[in-house]
Amino acid sequence: MAVFSTLTPVFVAVLCVIIGFLFKNSQRRETRSKQKRSGETARPWVDEDLQDDTEISRKHNEDDDDWADTTEEENLPHIPYTPAQYSAAEMLERSEKFYSFMNLRRSVRFISPEPVPKEVIDNVIRTAGTAPSGAHTEPWTFVVVSDADVKHKIREIIEEEEEINYKQRMGDKWVHDLKRLRTNWVKEYLDVAPYLILVFKQTYGVLPNGKKKTHYYNEISVSISCGILLAALQNVGLVTVTTTPLNCGPQLRSLLQRPTNEKLLILLPVGYPASDARVPDLKRKDLSDIMVTV
Repeated sequence: MAVFSTLTPVFVAVLCVIIGFLFKNSQRRETRSKQKRSGETARPWVDEDLQDDTEISRKHNEDDDDWADTTEEENLPHIPYTPAQYSAAEMLERSEKFYSFMNLRRSVRFISPEPVPKEVIDNVIRTAGTAPSGAHTEPWTFVVVSDADVKHKIREIIEEEEEINYKQRMGDKWVHDLKRLRTNWVKEYLDVAPYLILVFKQTYGVLPNGKKKTHYYNEISVSISCGILLAALQNVGLVTVTTTPLNCGPQLRSLLQRPTNEKLLILLPVGYPASDARVPDLKRKDLSDIMVTV
């Protein structure tokens, strides 16, 4: 009896440890089960190339020898800036004309194979390169593809993934919302358009000495550049449709032999509109629906 009373505290302690272990194990199984159920319903709408990598660790600038020291750029000279100024009447007239012109812009999937002067493409990309960027890092690469074989390989990669997107990843609601636009995973324009412009964001830069350079707000910067590119294409009478090839980024980067710091953001087929081009009869929101005045 004395032995039993001596062992009782030990027995209780061991029992508590076993109960605690079983409880924790049960929690782990429940967490895994929830994650599994969540994973079954989650749909990977974007791949790694569309995730924003703009968060910069202080470690990059303090402890990592791979990252460049930019203190040498602190003495950048500043120069006078005197842009053109217009009267109130001229400003109003110019703003109305530009709005009317840009309001004609449409996403066009029917593109003519008619050749487009390469110099025009050069100039619209130069224009896109005037966009503002975080700390003026200009974190964009525009890959212009005109080779028929490469365009076809791009189409094969995209259509293979897009069929999976439409049938599995995107979900019924997304697919249903696209029906009125009469779009699907078949992208004939990728073969037909004279040019494909693939816009990559550079998550960081690489200097001539091999050091890495931080690219702040790289995705926002490149997105602004794409907006200017669309306006530049409209200005010269060319059409495009903005495409974001889900889950195609790594394959396209490999095909085009781009470095790993570049992530595909958007793809634009570019050319003249086909003679039989048709677009949905969409209406844009009124100013009162998109602007709030404080």
